[in-house]
Amino acid sequence: MSAPASPAPTARPSTLSIWVHAARPNTLPAAAAGVVVGLGAALRAGASFRLDTALGCLIVALLLQIVANFANDLSDFRRGADTDARQGPMRVTAAGLVTERQLEIAIAIVIGLAGVVGLYLVAVGGPVLLALGALAIVAALAYTGGPFPYGYKALGEVFVFLFFGLVAVAGTAYLQALSMSWQFLAASVPPGLLITAILVVNNLRDIPTDTVAGKRTLAVVLGKAATQGEYAGLLAIAYAVPVVLAANWLLNGVGVASLLVLLPLLTLPMTRPLLAKVRGFGEPRELNLVLKGTARLSLWHGLLFALGLALVRLVAGGSAA
Repeated sequence: MSAPASPAPTARPSTLSIWVHAARPNTLPAAAAGVVVGLGAALRAGASFRLDTALGCLIVALLLQIVANFANDLSDFRRGADTDARQGPMRVTAAGLVTERQLEIAIAIVIGLAGVVGLYLVAVGGPVLLALGALAIVAALAYTGGPFPYGYKALGEVFVFLFFGLVAVAGTAYLQALSMSWQFLAASVPPGLLITAILVVNNLRDIPTDTVAGKRTLAVVLGKAATQGEYAGLLAIAYAVPVVLAANWLLNGVGVASLLVLLPLLTLPMTRPLLAKVRGFGEPRELNLVLKGTARLSLWHGLLFALGLALVRLVAGGSAA
């Protein structure tokens, strides 16, 4: 009797597919959402559209997200957080598809590309953009790396909100208008909260493995139930902000055009299955679909929010000032 045939070896993915996977393309639309909302906020404030700074901000936002993804892959591997028990998508360093040195080189290349584009934005917006850009790079690298990995110190949500919400939206709007407005800061809240919600789901899924690895995320500190409530709260506030803006503008004489900023409420049906799964998931890996769904929600919410902001100005005309 012949011996059973051994299973065929798994083919190694192509080099391109490995690096595309490492960049985590599912996270990139969420990174773009803040830039899109910033453009809408600038148009709402009466600024003229600038294609050069719009594209520059988009490129920098995407590149910094990729840097953060690469750095997270590398640092979690070095700290032992990526084990076989992990429930999330494959990490290329832990899987042996990329060496630590290759990932270090890739991080340096992407930072360099972001820096080249960023220098043009600095030339347009002034030295304050240089400081913000440097802080954004440090934040991307320090999430799980360096002497103070803030992602391991229950501070990940704070930094994600600041850089993917406040800095992305207000920075983009500033480079369009070359001035600052309270509207830019208010508009930064929904995309910042929704992108933060992506991290919350990720950390909720990884509570068991992060606890074992000593990765002290906010989800580990709060526990499962409180983190589930945190996710729901972030989504609730993200939808409340357009309502508050519409009410404020109505009271200040902008007129019924103010109601156009409520366009993001059209995405409310997308939240129902996400909230249901976060409340009632069994296996942590079930949250991988919630991660993708929340990223998709942040993009559509951002697109409609940006459109609503721009339309308020277009429809209301001078009264929208």
